[in-house]
Parts: sequence; C-alpha cells; structure tokens
Amino acid sequence: MALFMVVLVLLFILALSICTALLRWNELKFSKKGLPPGTMGWPIFGETTEFLKQGPNFMKNQRARYGSFFKSHILGCPTAVSMDPELNRYILMNEAKGLVPGYPQSMLDILGKCNIAAVHGSTHKQMRGALLALISPTMIKQQLLPKIDEFMRNFVSDWDNKIIDIQEKTKQMAFLSSLKQIATVESTSIAQEFMPEFFKLVLGTLSLPIDLPGTNYRRGLKARKIILTILKQLIEKRRGNQESHKDMLAYLMSKDDNNRYKLSDDEIIDQIITILYSGYETVSTTSMMAVKYLHDHPSILEELRKEHMAIREKKRPEDPIEWNDLKPMKFTRAVIFETSRLATIVNGVLRKTTEEMELNGFVVPKGWRIYVYTREINYDPFIYPDPLAFNPWRWMDKSLESQSNFLIFGGGTRQCPGKELGIAEISTFLHYFITRYRWEEIGGEKLMKFPRVEAPNGLHIRVSFY
Repeated sequence: MALFMVVLVLLFILALSICTALLRWNELKFSKKGLPPGTMGWPIFGETTEFLKQGPNFMKNQRARYGSFFKSHILGCPTAVSMDPELNRYILMNEAKGLVPGYPQSMLDILGKCNIAAVHGSTHKQMRGALLALISPTMIKQQLLPKIDEFMRNFVSDWDNKIIDIQEKTKQMAFLSSLKQIATVESTSIAQEFMPEFFKLVLGTLSLPIDLPGTNYRRGLKARKIILTILKQLIEKRRGNQESHKDMLAYLMSKDDNNRYKLSDDEIIDQIITILYSGYETVSTTSMMAVKYLHDHPSILEELRKEHMAIREKKRPEDPIEWNDLKPMKFTRAVIFETSRLATIVNGVLRKTTEEMELNGFVVPKGWRIYVYTREINYDPFIYPDPLAFNPWRWMDKSLESQSNFLIFGGGTRQCPGKELGIAEISTFLHYFITRYRWEEIGGEKLMKFPRVEAPNGLHIRVSFY
C-alpha cells in the first residue's frame, strides 16, 4: 500500500512537471519581442476552454491584468484581443490595410471556401454584390416580404392552448422562413431532410477543428456533405425542368443580363449556406429573447401591441403585412435593437493579419487572428444610460443608430448585409405573435449568454389567444 502511494505521488509530480513544461514551452513559443502582453495556455488548445466556459469573465480578467489589447490562443489560433473601442473601429474600417476576415478554421471548413466571410478583395465584392442584389429593398418589397408574411402567418397559426419551446420554434422559424425565400416551391419537400443537418452544421462551426469521431466538428463536416448533395440535386432539377421561379435560387442561377453577378454552382451553394447561416442565428435568437424580455416587461409589451394593433385595424383579417407597414413600426425596430444590445447576440468579429503590423504600439505577426470584442460596448453607461435595463425607448432617438459605437450589426465593410431583411422577418413574426396571443413562462429555465445565447433545456411558454 505504501509503495502504491509513493508511485501515485511520483506520477502526480511527473504529470505536474509535464504540464508546467508544456505551458512554459507554449509561452516561450509566442514570446517574440513587441507582442501584446497576455498568456497562451496549452499547445494546440490554448485558452479555448477557459474562453468558452468563463466567457465575459475571462475577457474582463485578462483586461484587468494586461489592458484592453492582449494576446491569447483561442479557437485553435494565436489571437490578439481588442477591447478598445477606438481600435475596434479602426480595425473594422481598414480591411484593405493588412486585414482580412479571420473566422475560425472550423467555420471556414464547414461554411465553404466561397462563403462571404471567407473571401476578400475582388471576390468579396463579387459575392457581396450578389448577396446585396438578393436582399435589396426592392427585392424585400416585391418578392421576399410576401413570402415572409405567408410563412409567419401560417407558422404561428396553431399555437393556441399549447405549451411550446419558443427556442425550438424560433430556430425552426428562422431556418424555414429563409428556405422558403431561397427555394419557394421545393422548400417543403426538402426541409425535413435539410433542417437537422443544418442544425449540426451550425454547431460544427462553433467547435475546435479536431476531426475525430463524435466531435461537433466531424458532425458539421458530414452535415455539409449531405447539404451539398441536397442543393446540387435541387440545382440540377431546376436546370432540367426549365420551370419559371421567383426566388433567390432562381436569381442566383439566372444567366440573363439583369444578373450582374454570375456565380459558379459552388459559389451559388456556398452563398445559399451563407444566407441560411447568417440569418438563422440572429433572427432565431433575437426573436426568442424578444419574447422573453416582452414577457418580463408588460408595459413594453403593451406599447408594442398598441403599435401593431393600429396597423392591423386598418386591414382585413386576410390582408398581409406589406412594405409600407414596416416604416411605422418604429417601436418594433427599437425593441429589436434593444433585444440585440442587452442579450448581446453577437459578441464580436474576427480579422486575420496578412502581414506583420503594429497596433496600439504592439506587433501582431502575420497570420494571427484579431478578435474585435464588442460586447462591453453594449453595456457602456456613457453610451447607454442604465445599461442593464431593457429600455427600447432609448432607440427612438434615431441618432443612436447612426453613432460610430453602433456595432450590433458589425461595422466597416463587413456590416451585416442582411440587417433590414432580418428586421423585416422579426417584425413580421412579432406582429402575428403578439396580436394573436398572450403567453406566460413555465419558469425555472436557465439562460446562457456565452458563447451563444441559448436556453440549454429550452424556454417553454404556455400560449393562449389574446
């Protein structure tokens, strides 16, 4: 027994020595003169575990120790983290000066090499131009909003006297609404196979790029292959039957002169995945959290309901929400912005250096990621008085939306191109939900705010007619 204890102690000391040596080796590896201060954690894994588990507290602790610009090793990459508002704006506005999108390898692998977040320069302009043409105000008004309205009206039609998981419902809503806009006629037939694979793809993009059985990354890669097959078959079927369609896929496949942005099939597929992915996270989570915050603030719900009842009173029951109805939804827009701010749906954006560069007096080597961490701006009392309060009225002053601190939808050349489409989707969902129903939470369910806003066990509500 005594011998066993001695061996155990020796093994413990050996393991501790190895761990200390590995940590020391990794720090020495990234100890080049002029680098920002900070720690790098373990080889390969870095500080990813601490970053994902501790989230904002990890960032605050590092800033307290090293200042607002520090180094770390997260999501498989050496990374310079910026929590400096002025530096963040500079980085976002100066993509051409040695900075390109720097999304995690898992995201690039799973979303595709042609996805808009992965490309830069002239290719980015081409892909962004094609995307903007799909979601322009004219397209939203004439083609997309009628589809959104029809979908939302039907989607919430049978919720009376039911207990629903609003997290699950808003996920389905965001995905299926986008799919209907992309491939209107075929959306119903492909949704059942497509949706579960898409949810696996999303989880895969937020994982370490370790291709081992059972990992979210492996599941994400497999899901991408299945989705590629579904979309290739859809494109081939469309080419084969020559039927006329009026949806996003039809525009992307069009070869006539009205389509300035001719894309290859691979680019079309990655563009479709990008549209689904980018809209899914923001629309679903903002919708869920809006329902949560409105439940917790009855006076705000009443003000919002008043705005939508005024619109509905001018219509017959079967009349849709139209483009001209969106402009009077000023308080709705304010609720959406305040929900995005308070819940912090997006914590920041990533850039990658294409050359060694100097920022804030420190050297950032070529190939490093720069994490523009914007979360803290959302809680800055100088910008948002009483920042922890849910107060949509603060957004009724339009100047707040135009300030340089307004980074809820990104910034610089990478500001979210689907911002207005997303607002239209959430506004239409809220219109049909709050004018038809009242709801109460079942209660006791935990919300996580980092790295994604989610309710691990769902967010269940009891719904009844208003």
